[in-house]
Amino acid sequence: MQVGITHEGERVSHIFDNQITISDVLEKMAIPPSTVLTVVDEKIVPHTSIITDDIEIELIIVSSGG
Repeated sequence: MQVGITHEGERVSHIFDNQITISDVLEKMAIPPSTVLTVVDEKIVPHTSIITDDIEIELIIVSSGG
């Protein structure tokens, strides 16, 4: 399956043979899950969501501080 990811205005695509979680995709991209929200079809989805088919994911950077 093909997973397209848009992050910081740049789109990349990865091919995976088996189902995978969004968290695993982020790990393979060296993106800490706590730093982004994942959006699919204009809805925020949990990082534990399992990808079973081609998908487009948008990553929104979460700012934090104090």
